[in-house]
Amino acid sequence: MIYGYIRVSTDRQTVENQRFEINQFCERNVMIVDQWIDETISGAKTIQERKLGKLLKKMERNDILICSELSRLGRNLLMIMAILNECMNRDIQVWTIKDNYRLGSDINSKVLAFAFGLSAEIERNLISQRTKEALARKRAEGVVLGRPKGSKSKIRKLTGKESQIRTLLDKRISQSAIARILGVHRMTLATFIKEMISD
Repeated sequence: MIYGYIRVSTDRQTVENQRFEINQFCERNVMIVDQWIDETISGAKTIQERKLGKLLKKMERNDILICSELSRLGRNLLMIMAILNECMNRDIQVWTIKDNYRLGSDINSKVLAFAFGLSAEIERNLISQRTKEALARKRAEGVVLGRPKGSKSKIRKLTGKESQIRTLLDKRISQSAIARILGVHRMTLATFIKEMISD
């Protein structure tokens, strides 16, 4: 299957330019788009919040995703690389028109994916390093970091349900069953009972 993907960020932008580019490309390469997916949504939204996420889930090996340029897939490099990495791992091809990428499972795609992956790792390391340097500077300036000692919040996930829990315990209902009733993990309930109800 060949999918044409079009994304614009605002209603003021038009999908027609991207559709025209993809159609022109397909005509030149004697291809036909089997299904179009277009959406008006910010590229900063997570892949799960977008139609693209649903599309990727249903795409199969050797399917082709065509878009006008890589920036249509996401706003930042990390998001684009994550999408490309998933596609290449599943042998889904991504073709772009303006960037002229033909990303599949061939060696060139793998080299490009490695370069993208390396860029992402460098970016993550830089962010981590900047965070560590900022924290070190704050400490050097005498700023106390973290939660003050003894200020652990008394509000818990189960706060306000003490009487309900006590009632269930009085009825000799097991903690596992109570946790299921309240929709929490049994360890969350056990900790809450130990720290809060027994106070």
